[in-house]
Parts: sequence; structure tokens; C-alpha cells
Amino acid sequence: MMSLAPPRARPYLGGMDHRSHFYLSQAGRRIEAPLHAQARFAIGDVVRHRLFDFRGVIFDIDPVFANSEEWYEAIPQDIRPRRDQPFYHLLAESEDSSYVAYVSQQNLLEDSTGGPVDHPSVPQLFETFASGRYRLRRSLTH
Repeated sequence: MMSLAPPRARPYLGGMDHRSHFYLSQAGRRIEAPLHAQARFAIGDVVRHRLFDFRGVIFDIDPVFANSEEWYEAIPQDIRPRRDQPFYHLLAESEDSSYVAYVSQQNLLEDSTGGPVDHPSVPQLFETFASGRYRLRRSLTH
């Protein structure tokens, strides 16, 4: 039996592009990203790298790859991550050093050690460490 009800109208989006565009000087290019992205981790989470032996605390998240082409091309092709996923900025630590890392979502796992990250910049960005995660300094939140 055919319905006599009018078909549901789709909202008119006025030709809107469902992507965001912004220029990032660090990348030296215009970045295109979805308006909504699903990040598996949050600022303050302690994570570890899936392939390499380091861990860190997340201090920023890009919805898609937003670094330079040179940085991306320097990754061996057989382990190069997809660009269309969140990338995380970490205050990272390994056995012998601390540094800032930029890691794709596909290469991060929850850290199971439960301990704090030993990085000299942690106190500048975070207040406390409890239950396996850091709390961002109140003065840095929106």
C-alpha cells in the first residue's frame, strides 16, 4: 500500500560544505577537516604508542593530519598512518628522554601502567594527576 504522506524533506543546507578549512603555519598549508570528528582520547589522557616504546600525556588534538608534508613523507610508507583521522600532540617520555610527539589515533593505546608522565612541561599545562589522567590547568581552558 502506498503512503499518501508527503516525503520527509531533507534540510536544505544551502550548498554548505560539511568541512572546515583553516591555514596552519606549522604545516605551511591549508588544512581541510570534517566539522565533526570522533577522537578516541581526550586532553589529559595518558597513552602509549602501539609500535614504539614511548608513552605520553595528550595536550592537543588535531581532527586530521595537520603537520608538514616533509614530516609525513619521512614516515616509512609501510607504517605511514592515514591522514583522515585524529592526530594527537603528546608530552612524551621514553626510557632515556622526554620530547613532544605527534601521533595518529591508529597508533595510540590506553596506557596500562597508571603512573604519571615524567616530562618537564607537564606542570606548565596540567594541575593534577588522578585515576590515570591529568587535569588541564584551569587558566588554559576555554
